[in-house]
Amino acid sequence: MATRLDSLVIDANRPRELAEFWAQLLGWTITFADDEEIDVEAPGDDGLLLVFGTVPEAKDPAVKNRVHLDLASTSPSDQAAKVDRALALGARKRDISQGAVPWEVLADPEGNEFCVLEPRPGYTTTEAIAAVVVDARDPLSLAGFWAEAAGWRIGNQEPVIVGLRAPTGRGPWLEFLRSDEAKAGKNRLHLDVAPFADGDTAAEADRLCGLGARRIDIGQGDVPWEVLADPEGNEFCVLSPR
Repeated sequence: MATRLDSLVIDANRPRELAEFWAQLLGWTITFADDEEIDVEAPGDDGLLLVFGTVPEAKDPAVKNRVHLDLASTSPSDQAAKVDRALALGARKRDISQGAVPWEVLADPEGNEFCVLEPRPGYTTTEAIAAVVVDARDPLSLAGFWAEAAGWRIGNQEPVIVGLRAPTGRGPWLEFLRSDEAKAGKNRLHLDVAPFADGDTAAEADRLCGLGARRIDIGQGDVPWEVLADPEGNEFCVLSPR
């Protein structure tokens, strides 16, 4: 039995507008839309789907998201162009006390932080998104859990950051970055995993609970997926087999 990383879900007050922002910034396409969600996908298969869902709560501007996106660049001019494009589409520069760093910290139109990285050798095969970054008290331990949940392998291990890589070697990294900040409230960005077509949602949820997750109630009601929290309290869903 196993699960695979399926999607990154982003809470939004105006999901259509936010999906259009990210589709235009990344050069991706809106591939599905209904009253419940809007999906944005890369032109090719990078193994990650962005899903925008409606929530009534606005993001607290005083609270930094524990999950954020890092965007890749191929040169200093490419980095500058991506920052300019993001700002033109409605992003704004964001100060999270990062100091003098070679990357740019921005916020999307609903205040979700993201970074446009300087060129880095490790991100040459990631396409537009370099990494999904998750704040972690214990990066190595949390990466170990998510290696089992996502079906990815540890491809980089440093004292403050541990990165998981998809089996294909392409698409974004899933990185766990050391942070001493406590989790506050429900994450506005969360990962979803799914069993393979011959798998079972409840059985996989049980397996992940055995690895340190727990079932939680966030008011989801009667749904065909299981809502869990990982060992550091980050919400995620085990979807139906696919």
